[in-house]
Amino acid sequence: MTQAESRTRDLTPDGHDPVSVNYLQAGEGPPVVLLHGIGLDAANVSWRHTIPALAGHRTVYALDLPGHGDSDKPRTRYTTDYFVDVLDAFLSDLGLDSAPLVGVSMGGAVALGYALDSGTPERLALLDSYGLGGDAYWRPAATGVLWTPGLGQHLWSGVGSSKTSVRSSVAGLVGGTPSEALVGDVYEAVQDRGTVRAMRSWQRSEFQPTGLKTDHSARLEELDVPALLIHGADDPLLPPSWSRAAHRHLPNSDLHVLSGVGHWPTRERPEEVNRLLASFLATDGPASD
Repeated sequence: MTQAESRTRDLTPDGHDPVSVNYLQAGEGPPVVLLHGIGLDAANVSWRHTIPALAGHRTVYALDLPGHGDSDKPRTRYTTDYFVDVLDAFLSDLGLDSAPLVGVSMGGAVALGYALDSGTPERLALLDSYGLGGDAYWRPAATGVLWTPGLGQHLWSGVGSSKTSVRSSVAGLVGGTPSEALVGDVYEAVQDRGTVRAMRSWQRSEFQPTGLKTDHSARLEELDVPALLIHGADDPLLPPSWSRAAHRHLPNSDLHVLSGVGHWPTRERPEEVNRLLASFLATDGPASD
């Protein structure tokens, strides 16, 4: 198995304070950049099985976004746009401006934001991606909790307090019983309270009274980049209808809806996801069945 090396880069994202970010690098060959989701995640959580699978033919860069993993966790306002600016600085610093981007959940929204407004990635792979719809059934309740004085802070204070609490949180995201390996990885990822603070800050930015702040669905036809959409059929957080609609509007895209899979396809069905990603990255068009 290819061993990933942990590296650090000091960045100054446009319009923001300097920040030090950690990333995992493995393999040799053309680059690919992996972007994890918000909060209960980090480079070595979502991409634990993806990095070695792709590193046989690619140089893999898996970034810990600020507030996550071994990257800095500044007391700043965390937004999707902030993460796009960090990604822009990271890719520019490493000379990877056109590298293919693979994003899961919020990482998909970050990849889309970069492709639409900042750079020209060769390819986009979006896994159970945020940013493809304007609202979700759980948003009104989540917004109410976040903006009720004391309530949101009380609920978040228990995040990561035990593996039992983490197991309960993860069970609400996946399509079946979460593996102990996934529970353990998430537990380690949220032990730094700076990560919990970043997650809460991002949610307060995104979950608004009338909908979700980041919604790129109306702009998808601007992109002619080859795109791969993967979505769990049983995702309880972001509906697969988002990816189905995106597939109709992305002119050069392929869609795979995975039965029995929830919001974390890279951990629930890693072999199938890795096969789809490898095929997509190795061809000139969308991934084949």
